[in-house]
Amino acid sequence: MYDYIIIGAGVVGSAIARELSLYQAKTLVLEKENDVANVQSLANSAIVHSGHNPEPNSLKARLSVWGNKLYEEMEKELDIPLLRTGAYVVAHNAEEERQLEELTELARINQVPEFKILSFEEALKDEPNLSKTVTKVLSLPTTKVTYPWEVAFAAMENALINGVEFIKNALVTGIKKEFDYFVVTVNNHIEYQCRYLINSAGVASDDIAGLIEKNVPFHITGRKGEYFVIDKRAKGFVNHILYPLPTELGKGVLITPQYHGEILLGPNSELVEDKYLPTTSFAGLAYVKEHAAMLADNIPFNQIIRSFAGIRSTADYDDFYIKESLEVKGLFHLGGIDSPGLTACFAIAKYLVNEVMNVDNIYQLNPDFNPYRKKRVMFHKLSDVEKQVLIKEEPMYGNIICKCEKITEKEILEAMRGPLGSNTIKGIKKRTRAGAGLCQGGYCEEKIVKMISKEFNLSPMDIAYDKENTKLFTQETKVLKK
Repeated sequence: MYDYIIIGAGVVGSAIARELSLYQAKTLVLEKENDVANVQSLANSAIVHSGHNPEPNSLKARLSVWGNKLYEEMEKELDIPLLRTGAYVVAHNAEEERQLEELTELARINQVPEFKILSFEEALKDEPNLSKTVTKVLSLPTTKVTYPWEVAFAAMENALINGVEFIKNALVTGIKKEFDYFVVTVNNHIEYQCRYLINSAGVASDDIAGLIEKNVPFHITGRKGEYFVIDKRAKGFVNHILYPLPTELGKGVLITPQYHGEILLGPNSELVEDKYLPTTSFAGLAYVKEHAAMLADNIPFNQIIRSFAGIRSTADYDDFYIKESLEVKGLFHLGGIDSPGLTACFAIAKYLVNEVMNVDNIYQLNPDFNPYRKKRVMFHKLSDVEKQVLIKEEPMYGNIICKCEKITEKEILEAMRGPLGSNTIKGIKKRTRAGAGLCQGGYCEEKIVKMISKEFNLSPMDIAYDKENTKLFTQETKVLKK
């Protein structure tokens, strides 16, 4: 019997797991995918927003500003990467300047620190490629960029070392309440029991609620966003995140410098029927190019190295839905956690655990709780002297597997063997960035396949790219004759 079961291991579910590990409670996380952060947390802009545009007095407003501040703590405790870019919201004419003033008032009400209006000439000093059609900008210095996969890994790894259990490839197919506990069925035949159940299933959160509730209090529609990735050769093209003015469709197409040097263009915003199938389209990507050009001149489209799409969970509820079920006591829903969910994830976890669930009134604190995650070696960021010392101690640091991102054999092995290790190509890419550079795995992927095969004693025929059913090979084509 578990005290808590969390359904979903995106950034929010992982942050909740870590928050619950502060207590003497037995917690299990169930994830239907083959890895943590594999759906909504997988594909987004990676921005830690300032909290400048949620509706005042909403949960989104409160948890965004709080969450932004918490990232400063999480950087120290969990070794989460942060790039302090700041952001500019741009206006192009008198009408948009009026809207910019309204946005400034929202930022003031939401208690966003340090914001101010800049003239085009003032903004141009730090952003020489800012579009010449811009007239004014709202500067938001507390806006940051992180690395969403690493946020989820950091929180979940820390939860694991503090006693939380995690099971992947665990699709929840049934939920029932018996007396004072829940029975959760996974993959149609495995059952787990818990006293309290937390539904943090992202785009599937309404489907999970429908397994036990007659009247689900929110409905999720998928909202697709498409992106381009510009290679890190363009690093410095922009220094701030560039936003257009927000609309009813969201924050709009952005230009976002990334922690590791790339630049993202996007997303567009399109409601889709299939909330589990993020696909790019010619029209969607053309829209991204057209609207990105309204933010900056001379965009290096010739250095695009890939495109991708993600799905956000848009609810028919005007705010984050973080409440106990109206029908089933002990069941807690987190619905409609779209943007700024990444920003707010640690604040969401604290709000749920402390204010909605009142866990501190039920369980004692965990006296062995360790808030710190072991710092990961990033070999390419070390000095030459530090590199030589490491190579002398461990020669595998001297073997570069991914030339684009300069990722070593030792770093890849650590990713395979860590608390949240992986034996898939994409899992290694998410943990180390091997395959994320200019050649997109063209050089290093076959080397990683061989490493996975050796480390896990797997035939190459059994190695998956990502999900369980994404095997890389169907048959051997070159076999030595005996």
